Amino acid sequence: MKILVSAFERSANVHLAHLLPHLHYEPIGIFDKSLGSPIVDLQSLAVMGFSDALKKLPYFLRLKNEMVDLAGEADKVLLIDASGFNLPLAKTIKKRYPDKEIIYYILPQAWAWRRGRIKTIERYVDKALSILPFEKEYYTPGYTIKYVGHPLLDEIPRFKENPSTSGIVAFMPGSRRSEITALMPVFRKVRQRIDKEALLVVPPSMDLTLYGDIDGFAITHDAYDALFRSEFAFVCSGTATLEAALIGTPLALAYIAKPLDYFIAKRFVKLSHVGLANIMVGDMHPEFLQTDVTVDNLLRAYQESDAAAFLEKSRRLRAYLGHGSAKIAAREING
Repeated sequence: MKILVSAFERSANVHLAHLLPHLHYEPIGIFDKSLGSPIVDLQSLAVMGFSDALKKLPYFLRLKNEMVDLAGEADKVLLIDASGFNLPLAKTIKKRYPDKEIIYYILPQAWAWRRGRIKTIERYVDKALSILPFEKEYYTPGYTIKYVGHPLLDEIPRFKENPSTSGIVAFMPGSRRSEITALMPVFRKVRQRIDKEALLVVPPSMDLTLYGDIDGFAITHDAYDALFRSEFAFVCSGTATLEAALIGTPLALAYIAKPLDYFIAKRFVKLSHVGLANIMVGDMHPEFLQTDVTVDNLLRAYQESDAAAFLEKSRRLRAYLGHGSAKIAAREING
């Protein structure tokens, strides 16, 4: 049996890697080549921001049509994250194959912005698998949405039991070119002001020349190990902030977007926080965006951090999420 998979992002493929051993289906479609034989190289799909997505629109339209044709060979369809591509794909597949079961895992954050996507999901997706306990509150009663746990609780190997005084600070400037080039100048200056061992977390395939002068940093490719060993972390907005919060490492979130992207997001996103940990358990860590990403602000966050208080919130966050999701999500997909 086959399942059509649409998984674009690096994080989506990490989740998929934990999911596949429990599935009764052979994957076809879009995913990392380490997990099978996809129809496209994921590196060609990398998009950063709204303006970049517009440039690649014709390519994605052709790819969507190819995926719709391929759906005819599959027993089920599994969509993971990437709502900009996956929701139009779900709509087109459901219109061509009305009886084809479509499952969505790692749902769009429609509770944060563009809530109209919830109606699209309810109309064209047969089963929604949520990784955030509060998500189902935004869907129509009676719609098939189930909280299956959070995948990071499957994937993170160790969580702190005691506050760290390791003398190590982690710097995580992101996994995309624009994130790295925006944050590294600030991170370099922060590093110069902190008399600690500094770990620079670099994705395995990333070109080191993007980071500029990395003198004074020790390079590591293992984000989880770096976070576990560190007493504090400076982290680009994204999944890594939740990873740090779950592990128990105090952090400061930093993000500098392209001006147009930030303007659009600011107009549509109606949230008081950016980081998921802050959204779920309150003010867990400081957040700095755009012009607030300064050396002084980041240093102040580091100096004022309370490791013991942060660890207690980390325990609350893990208790709130409850458990991992791979086995439970697979059971829902196989059923």
